[in-house]
Amino acid sequence: MILTYNGVDIDGTTTYGGYSDIMVTNEHYVVHWLENLPMEATPLLCAGITTYSPLRYYRLDKPGMHIGVVGLGGLGHMAVKFAKAFGTKVTVISTSVSKKDEAIDRLGADSFLVSGDPNQMQGATGSLDGIIDTVSAIHPLLQLINLLKTHGKLVMVGAPEKPLELPVFPLLLGRKLVAGSVIGGMKETQEMVDFAAKHNITPNVEVVPMDYVNTALERLLKSDVKYRFVLDIGNTLNNN
Repeated sequence: MILTYNGVDIDGTTTYGGYSDIMVTNEHYVVHWLENLPMEATPLLCAGITTYSPLRYYRLDKPGMHIGVVGLGGLGHMAVKFAKAFGTKVTVISTSVSKKDEAIDRLGADSFLVSGDPNQMQGATGSLDGIIDTVSAIHPLLQLINLLKTHGKLVMVGAPEKPLELPVFPLLLGRKLVAGSVIGGMKETQEMVDFAAKHNITPNVEVVPMDYVNTALERLLKSDVKYRFVLDIGNTLNNN
């Protein structure tokens, strides 16, 4: 993997990503951006592929499946959109009951579970074919594993700063899988962009000018954005 910024390219030079003034790149690393996708939908290239890839790779993209999405942020809202476009039933799992209306009414999720409500979680035991876990905070996995059907898959895409406790016994009983996924390759990224264009899937973003960047970072730390900031460096995009 070659990182797009502060990484080492194949010729040994440092990569500078989107902050470059001028860029010459190998065609292998270029994505064809379809005309019906607005430029401010570029978080598809991070949050989009990060959630599209595990749904596809772990075969959680089959119509009629029941998929859980843990966390409703930048990654989570994209997981909901892609899972629904694949024809699956989607349940959002969150610590915050205040996100229920957003999940169901605005993003199209079918149901909502408050992870801190034992009755709700118990009632949904064994109901999910797969779960995309987007949470980066420390959180218990046992209650999520219990939501899975036999042969169910819990896929981690969030990155908690400390190790999580993984109970093994429930994995053995149901032949369940805990796995991980990060971003995706170029071929799959192009597939994701094409799929997003076909199904009119775009991230929910707030476009801000470059001189707002410090305020945006402060708001980002407070999770005060739905769901991604896009920096309009050249003042060429329309503010939402």
